[in-house]
Amino acid sequence: MVPIGFFLLWYNNDVNNRDYKNFAKGGIYHIYNRGNNKELVFRDEQDYRAFLFRMGLALGVSKESLNNFELTRAPRSRIRITESPANLFKLHSFCLMPNHFHLLIEQCEELPISKLISKICTSFSKFINLKYKRVGHVFQDEFKAVLMETNPQLMLFTSYIHMNPVKDDLENSPEKYKWSSYNDIAHSRDNPILYKDFMLSLFDNSRGFIRETNKLYHKTNLPMVPFDMLADVV
Repeated sequence: MVPIGFFLLWYNNDVNNRDYKNFAKGGIYHIYNRGNNKELVFRDEQDYRAFLFRMGLALGVSKESLNNFELTRAPRSRIRITESPANLFKLHSFCLMPNHFHLLIEQCEELPISKLISKICTSFSKFINLKYKRVGHVFQDEFKAVLMETNPQLMLFTSYIHMNPVKDDLENSPEKYKWSSYNDIAHSRDNPILYKDFMLSLFDNSRGFIRETNKLYHKTNLPMVPFDMLADVV
């Protein structure tokens, strides 16, 4: 395994050239975007659920499964999105923050991730504009995408994604923040939209995930790492 110090040096030198839009089968990407004009994206629990429900449908999860899980239960509104075939994509990690989101997604077939994100965000934006009687873009420009190329990179980004609520002082531990995949991987919460086997394998098991996520966050001092690709989000 590449030493984390060496990886950070390489990453910080190379990061300005790492916004990928040419998605490929088998690739895992960190996808993120924030609200237009830095506005809030998620104002209440219904908004978080609306996004996760649409993501579930786009990933091929049935409405029944989504409605049987508390965090993905559909809001009482018209869902402007159709279900997709399963197994086109795998969601490995996520964190929804009040004004932005982070997703770690694998493209399993030739259909590009851009189609998935467009489908989710277009439907969600219509929901938000109708609910809050607003017009215009909900998200800022195009989403960003960073290709994951090494296991240390995957582990570092997974730590960053799950420690975002701690970094932004929303909670003092990732367990307390329910709008991320942390508790699914660490504590066997059964979110139907998440494929968690890969993360459990990458970190050996749930204990390894908890240990390494916190270790990487503190060891690399993530709030101070110059993640240039994340600067316009965080």
